[in-house]
Amino acid sequence: MCLGSVSRSLLLILLLLLALPFAAGEARAAATVSAIEITPSNVTLRFDQPVATASAFMLSGPQRIAVDLPGARMSQVAASGGMIASTRHGQYDPNTARVVFTLTRSAIIGDASFSADHRALTLTLKPVTESLFGRAVRKGRQLFGLDDKPVDPRAAQRGGITVPLDPPRPLAVPTVTGARGTRRPLVVIDAGHGGHDPGSQSADGKYKEKNIALAIAKAIRDELVASGRVRVALTRSDDRFLVLGERREIARRLKADLFISVHADSATNSAARGASIYTLSEVASDRVAAQLAAKENRADILNGVDLGGENNEVSSILLDLAQRETMNISSQFAALLQREMSPTIHFKDEAHRFAGLIVLKAPDVASVLLETGYISNDDDLALLLSNDYRRNIANGVRKAVEIHFARRLAGE
Repeated sequence: MCLGSVSRSLLLILLLLLALPFAAGEARAAATVSAIEITPSNVTLRFDQPVATASAFMLSGPQRIAVDLPGARMSQVAASGGMIASTRHGQYDPNTARVVFTLTRSAIIGDASFSADHRALTLTLKPVTESLFGRAVRKGRQLFGLDDKPVDPRAAQRGGITVPLDPPRPLAVPTVTGARGTRRPLVVIDAGHGGHDPGSQSADGKYKEKNIALAIAKAIRDELVASGRVRVALTRSDDRFLVLGERREIARRLKADLFISVHADSATNSAARGASIYTLSEVASDRVAAQLAAKENRADILNGVDLGGENNEVSSILLDLAQRETMNISSQFAALLQREMSPTIHFKDEAHRFAGLIVLKAPDVASVLLETGYISNDDDLALLLSNDYRRNIANGVRKAVEIHFARRLAGE
């Protein structure tokens, strides 16, 4: 091959590489919700490009149906009629549109189906009693479109270069162990950090938060499984990295009833020690809580690369729609958790704190982050490495979990 041919080949390859980001961006361009049509018993959402999947969940006080559309963005559309009193919408995160329908009467989604080209989603509403609606609220999220045939990504292209892309990496669903039967409550235990994210480290660098958190998470899992009262899953059971959003999405995919993220704290002041519990708030309860949120939320940004794609700006309207009740339940469990652990675990003063932690932002799963002690404090570190201390943590968590679900069952 002559030099000129080689140069032309290299130039062609360079042009293709330069075109790749643009083509990839075009292939991933978000669909837009272009219209909402309402009949007495149906709601149809129309899109200008195919939308692969959707999910929905019920909210009470007032009664509403929330629909999440991954890979979609909202336009200025609204509609009402039939069983729909009003429509509200917004971007739940940069890649997910959320539409919330306020109901005129108790109703649930009896059926949902995408059109053949996935450019329309039709929800069939079914009137029910208030009792059945409450049951649907407790049941949690419904997923749509997972059993449909794959959508041809070329259907969304409108000219230009088409470059085949690798399919998105599926979110692995961990094994569920413990009590038999899907009616038993499900608790997801999240061991913080992992893989190339070690978390905090001891002063000598010998011990890493990711390993301590995993050991404690496994101790909690074993204690809950032994109780025979709940089902349990770990977001990770080995030394692997998970994006913060993936951790909470595992809980949502499994339709978990409770999410507990396990960590070990650190501070520049080596005298700081004691356990603490965090629940979600967009406004940190104090400066330390704000610093913790900043540190933990940066776990998705390593080597200058943003791995999370998270939007820290969660609008007040979406919090009001989807997270207020969940945040209240989370706070109640946090108080219960501290009470049941306190006989054997030393807590800091004002141990229940609030912060805008990404990992706690599942809108439909009660979530807490448990800081089990300070890895930066020699006395706490000795405890964190102790099997007895880990068993004490696990025993306190088990008691709190049992009381929590007993109260929920009793309607308290």
